[in-house]
Amino acid sequence: MARIQRDYSNNGFYGIGIMHGKHDHNIGTLWRSAYIMGASFIFTLGRAYKPQTSDVVSTWTRIPLFHYDDINDLKKHLPYSTRMIAVELDEKSHALETYEHPERAVYVLGNEKNGLPEPVLAACHDIVQLPGSFSLNVAVAGSIVLYDIVAKRERTLPQ
Repeated sequence: MARIQRDYSNNGFYGIGIMHGKHDHNIGTLWRSAYIMGASFIFTLGRAYKPQTSDVVSTWTRIPLFHYDDINDLKKHLPYSTRMIAVELDEKSHALETYEHPERAVYVLGNEKNGLPEPVLAACHDIVQLPGSFSLNVAVAGSIVLYDIVAKRERTLPQ
């Protein structure tokens, strides 16, 4: 299984995490995608991760895995000049297809049942939304966001 090769001097970094993940197999699946799509790290908010069979490449052994108690704990530990992006169905959101991803970012997803609460949305720099009017499976939604980051960065890299 190949991992996307990255040039850190040109591409910045990104991490992805889930707040109060309900189904561990979804977390494992998303993090497998995160590793393959070149994410720099993965994280949980409010609920620690237990390795799952869906994470067949044991992502947590290949890229850093962080756990934060809540959104304030995450904000306190964000790398310098890093933007926090919520992925949520919300009237204040930007459409993912036209969103310009920052060079240094973390993407926060909520679970499929509850999404992200208003205080978390307010703490984020931006909110992005995938097409559709219903919540996607969290692993699917996160994987689409990761692909969008990679696809847009590939188009902007010098040839």
